[in-house]
Amino acid sequence: MMKRTIAVAAVAGAAVLGAQLPASASSSTALLRLRAGLTLEIPSSWRVYGTADRVQVVTGACARPNGGYFKPRCDSFWVMGPKAIKIGAEGFGPYNPDQGPYYPASDVQRCPTNPKYGQVLGKAIVVGYRNVGVAHKAHYRVWPGRCVSYSGGEQKSTFNQREWYLPKSKILVVDQWATPGLSTILKNATWGR
Repeated sequence: MMKRTIAVAAVAGAAVLGAQLPASASSSTALLRLRAGLTLEIPSSWRVYGTADRVQVVTGACARPNGGYFKPRCDSFWVMGPKAIKIGAEGFGPYNPDQGPYYPASDVQRCPTNPKYGQVLGKAIVVGYRNVGVAHKAHYRVWPGRCVSYSGGEQKSTFNQREWYLPKSKILVVDQWATPGLSTILKNATWGR
């Protein structure tokens, strides 16, 4: 476990969010320390990559880990910080959960599950708040996504983009893969300094 913790911590340490994975109480989990004292207990099999204030947690198969936000075929979720949030709306404006999903682009991006198709996000189908640890409420949204052909717009598949946004801490969690257990991991998060 110690070798795994050191290797993952070295990769995660490059992130401006300050992601670190020290050993936890269980050999099957690791602690992921992020900005503002947020700590998540994640399975030790998950891999963490980070650049600037974007941390990608790869939870399964991934064609190109550390390949950027819109890279398809990578089971993962993202933890974004202030710089990514500042340009997180469509057209690179500031992200606002009341105005639209996290979509830092001005054109149609590739579908997360198949790069042959483009993604289209609709109006939020779930709007509310969710706890991220004790005494930290996140704006929670679920945006329905469709994967469509670039020629003609025929729908090929669907996905949901889930988002937890903590405005005071300037943290946004984005999940397009329905990551098993992520809601519980966030609910059980701890905060410290």
